[in-house]
Amino acid sequence: MTTDISPEGLMAVYEAMGWTPEGKVAVKLSTGEPPASNYLKPELIKDLVQSVEGTIVECNTAYGGSRGETAMHMQVAKDHGFTDIAEVDIMDADGSISLPVNGGTHLEEDLVGAHFANYDSFLVLSHFKGHQMAGFGGAIKNISIGIGSKEGKCLIHTAGKSSISMWGGIQDDFLESMADAGKAVSDSLGNGKNIAYVNVMNRISIDCDCNGKPAEPDIHDIGILSSTDPVALDQACIDLVYTAEGREKLVNRIEQLNGLHTLESAEEIGLGSREYELVNIDD
Repeated sequence: MTTDISPEGLMAVYEAMGWTPEGKVAVKLSTGEPPASNYLKPELIKDLVQSVEGTIVECNTAYGGSRGETAMHMQVAKDHGFTDIAEVDIMDADGSISLPVNGGTHLEEDLVGAHFANYDSFLVLSHFKGHQMAGFGGAIKNISIGIGSKEGKCLIHTAGKSSISMWGGIQDDFLESMADAGKAVSDSLGNGKNIAYVNVMNRISIDCDCNGKPAEPDIHDIGILSSTDPVALDQACIDLVYTAEGREKLVNRIEQLNGLHTLESAEEIGLGSREYELVNIDD
């Protein structure tokens, strides 16, 4: 962890992981819903993305909006400055491919953007914040809902019952299915060897970056954390939120939606561990 939310701090906390990507590198992030979402700004991430020679990757949304179709989504990526720092690939522009879910709670397959197969390693850059359906969004949400194609997103939301609608699912089943999908992605990348995670804790709204008009944050910026374990990383961020001044609204949202159950389920099926050691590289 570092409290230095800057390009230099981001590089330092990434390098402190000791992880080296192999082959063609995808950098997964949210391009952010217009007009005013809290997506990670290109000027913050540019040095890191270019240092790994990464291609920024995303998938289209299942709820419509400005990123529901590839052409519109690419325009948003351009408008938000991402095409100025790297190549951008909408991974489900050519549909889906299926990843097996081994030992999941609900899903037997995870449908991800077809271009997923074009990459050897994934660096997952997540803006940690609240979320109006999952309670919070971090690394696990970014590799499950985020890498899911439109059809894959619907499968996760409905715990495998529908690939054409994301509505009407049972909350805990949805949270457990995010864990299932995350494990499918991790397992497919060398059982987690070829994927690593960075969570940026700035502009910590109760709303996701899929909300174009999010609530203003009540919590001050906290820092940047990195790990090769997405469960440990998200748990560490949750713990920092739960001790932060101004936490009440975000904690209430997380608990109303039982958001911590995602971490419980992810640990249970073997995606990672909720136990961690937090090393502050500022010291």
